[in-house]
Amino acid sequence: MSIRSPRQALLPTWPAMPDWSDLMARLESRPPWSSLEGHMIRVEEHLEKDRYTLRAELPGVDPAKDVDISVREGQLTIKAERTERRKEGTRSEFHYGSLYRSLPLPVGAKEDDIDATYTDGILTVTVPMSESETPEKHIAIKKTTTGNGHN
Repeated sequence: MSIRSPRQALLPTWPAMPDWSDLMARLESRPPWSSLEGHMIRVEEHLEKDRYTLRAELPGVDPAKDVDISVREGQLTIKAERTERRKEGTRSEFHYGSLYRSLPLPVGAKEDDIDATYTDGILTVTVPMSESETPEKHIAIKKTTTGNGHN
């Protein structure tokens, strides 16, 4: 059953503005160690019935040494340190910095069975989803009396 606010009918029908509440929720859920000075890892997400897949761009990192993936309270966090040195003749360049991304996992994600692979600069994180949604639970209402004769 869907309950809609009567005010929703008064909203205009032109293309809606982005849902800024989602953006704010993601920013507010960032762990305290992250800073706005770091670089956000670019990702793409895909949710299927049995699997949630996240692909992250992480070129120039050694996944065994430079990448940390963690899950805590429904948040998937990827942290990476990139140090890359290019040398051409007598000239060299350094590219380095901290990279991070923290995203909420979808409801039903099996946090204990997460798998990650790294191929050609792309980190792929796969999270199995439970086959059934959490069953709806109905709450019984207890009737109490106030002692003044009203039921």
